[in-house]
Amino acid sequence: MTFLSRISTKASHMLAAAGVALAMSPTLAEAEDRVSAVHAFPDFLVYTQTFLAMVDDINERGKGVVQIDVRGGPEAIGMFQQPAAVRDGVVDMVHTPGSFYGANVPEIDAMVASRVTPMEARANGGAALMDQAHQDRFGVKHLGWIDGGIKFHIYMKGAPKFRDDGVLDLTGVKLRDNPIYNAFFTALNATTASMPSTEVYSALEKGVVDASAWTQIGIPQLKWNEFVDHRVDPAFYNTDIGVIFNAEAWNALSAESQKLIQDVVIEWEAKSYADRQKEVEADAKTLADGGMTFVTHPSDAGAEAYLNLADDAAWARMFERIDGGGAGAEMYNALRKHYAGE
Repeated sequence: MTFLSRISTKASHMLAAAGVALAMSPTLAEAEDRVSAVHAFPDFLVYTQTFLAMVDDINERGKGVVQIDVRGGPEAIGMFQQPAAVRDGVVDMVHTPGSFYGANVPEIDAMVASRVTPMEARANGGAALMDQAHQDRFGVKHLGWIDGGIKFHIYMKGAPKFRDDGVLDLTGVKLRDNPIYNAFFTALNATTASMPSTEVYSALEKGVVDASAWTQIGIPQLKWNEFVDHRVDPAFYNTDIGVIFNAEAWNALSAESQKLIQDVVIEWEAKSYADRQKEVEADAKTLADGGMTFVTHPSDAGAEAYLNLADDAAWARMFERIDGGGAGAEMYNALRKHYAGE
């Protein structure tokens, strides 16, 4: 063998060995996964800030494994169009209220009328049921319930009126509507107008509506308290804001990426719940200091009937949509057990 032949043979062996080493290198075994995401609400709202902080957490811990690219909020894709966008694969992940797609996944009403926390639903199997319903009906995974435990009030221009039985009477009230509470407001005899939250300030200003429901936090940030001056107590329902992920895109992620994202979302279920409870009291003080009047129902019986009316409307809507008396009876009863403790 000539000198050049020996050099060539040795080089070939070295290249082959290098190739084996590279193939076995854990750092090059898999490429970093990239995930696209949008959020339903504007950046300045606390719910979006929670989501963006959670994404930062995932990205920090997921360097070299997975990174989430946030494309924006309702200015990028309309808030009511976002659920279909993630289902259809336009984006991989969306942070949105479940009620925005409740007609497609009616089981979401169990979260709306829930009497348990997100952590309790996670522990008792309710979260797994909710995820399965999303996969079966909508082609998405439901990764978690974020900023849970926040309830709703009705905020009004002028003092509320009450029926003879002590329950709120919304007859003649022009109320901004949303899928989450449409059935309840109908039962209270309200005149409703559906619109995104981004349009409510202008609608209140122009008198298109004179009342709106919103969560226990966020009114000062939205500045609706420039027009509404009464809050109706007690609070009802729960926020049903979650993180949903296109099923095909999820299955295309590495197992390491899936575990990291899911683990962080579960951590943020508990963290966001605790953080938001602190803000409920702070926002109430801001509204009271600004002159808002908190109006309670005239009797305990009236307040209890008001809350029951809300819960019954949500469960009845779900019962009808999933055929709770027939083919959907098993799921309906399981959800009531896991989310209402029945």
